[in-house]
Amino acid sequence: MPTTHSKAIDIVKRSGKRPTEPFNADKLHASIQASCLSVRSPDGEAHGIALAVTDAVIVWLETKPEVTSHDIRRIASHHLKKFHPEAAYLYEQHKHII
Repeated sequence: MPTTHSKAIDIVKRSGKRPTEPFNADKLHASIQASCLSVRSPDGEAHGIALAVTDAVIVWLETKPEVTSHDIRRIASHHLKKFHPEAAYLYEQHKHII
């Protein structure tokens, strides 16, 4: 499972119309892993990449009291590109590919 962090960080949802919610590392991990699995990465590889990306986002969040869901997606995508560019593309475009 992803690394936990002690500081509560509020995530401002898309366009600010929905209430903020606390950052959920498990939710981020699951979405990264799903992107990797969607491009046929093996389970173990998908899990490892998701862990690494989630941990990188948590480190980035350490100095932020509040961020947008778009910020989380942008930073996660940046780190995911290092491990799996195809999964990163899918992760970035998930709202447009339906």
